[in-house]
Amino acid sequence: MAIKHFLQFSDFTLDEFEYVIERSRIIKRKFKNYEPHHPLVDRTLVMVFEKNSTRTRLSFEAGMHQLGGAAIYLNTRDSQLGRGEPVEDAAQVMSRMCDIIMVRTFGHDIIDRFAAHSRVPVINGLTNEHHPCQVLADVFTYIEHRGSIKGKTVAWIGDANNMLYSWLQAAQVFDFHVNVSTPKGYEIDQSLVAPSNTNYTFFPNPSDACAGADLVTTDVWTSMGYEEENAARLKAFDGWIVDTEKMQRANAEALFMHCLPAHRGEEVAADVIDGPQSVVWDEAENRLHVQKALLEYLVLGKLE
Repeated sequence: MAIKHFLQFSDFTLDEFEYVIERSRIIKRKFKNYEPHHPLVDRTLVMVFEKNSTRTRLSFEAGMHQLGGAAIYLNTRDSQLGRGEPVEDAAQVMSRMCDIIMVRTFGHDIIDRFAAHSRVPVINGLTNEHHPCQVLADVFTYIEHRGSIKGKTVAWIGDANNMLYSWLQAAQVFDFHVNVSTPKGYEIDQSLVAPSNTNYTFFPNPSDACAGADLVTTDVWTSMGYEEENAARLKAFDGWIVDTEKMQRANAEALFMHCLPAHRGEEVAADVIDGPQSVVWDEAENRLHVQKALLEYLVLGKLE
C-alpha cells in the first residue's frame, strides 16, 4: 500500500473514515471484553513531542502496546531536533527505524516537511492549525451516543483554533453544519478553510450559535503557545462561557464535548461539563480506540 499520512482531517475520504470508525467499534469492544488484539506485533511507533501532552501520549503509547507493538517517546529537548537537526533529516532517519510516526508540534509546516521526507505513515498528534485525531474521537463519540452525525448541527463556542479548523473539515466530509461563535479579534482565518466549505455559519452571539444544536463544544481560551495572551484573552472571551443557559438553547438531547484540559468557570461552567449532557470522559477515552484503529489502518491497510 502506498504511504498514507493523517496530517489533517481532509486527508481521508468518507469511505476511509467510515472504515476507521467501524474498526474503532470493533477494537473498543475487544478492549472492553479483554480480548487480545495484536495486529501490530513487531511494529514500532515513534512519538515525537514538541508540545506537552497527557491524552495524546497516553492514548498512542497505550494503544500501540495494546495492538502488540512498541512505542518510543521522543521529546525534542532530548533529541537532536532540539539541537537544530533539520526536520527533513530527522524524518529520514526515524522513518528507517520504525513503522509509523506520530508528531505533536507547533506550526503545521513542520509536520508537512516531516511527512514529505518520511518513508512511513505520519500522524498529526496536534499542530497549531489542526487537531484531527481529537475531532475523529469526537465524531466517533457522537455517533456512539446519537447515531449518524450527517445533517446535524455542531455549535463551536470560543477561539478559532486548531480544533475548530478540524471540525470545519470534518463537517465537509460527514456533511453536517457548524455554528461558529468567536469573539471579535479571534475570528476564523479564512486561509485555513477551503473556499468550497459552506458547512458553517458565523454567529456574533454565542447563545444564538447554540440554538437548535445537536452538539455544543468548546476548548480553552488560551491554547498552548499563546500563554502570553492569557490576560487579553480572558477579557475578550467574557460571555463565551458554555453555561446552562446556552445549553438550554440547544436541542433537548444535545451533547456537550470538550477536548480537555478544561478550566471550569472560564470556557465552561462546572454544572455543564459535570452535568448529564456532558460526554467528555467518553470522548477522552475514545482517543485510545480511534487511534488504535488509525494505527492499524495506516500500517496494514483495510483488513478483511
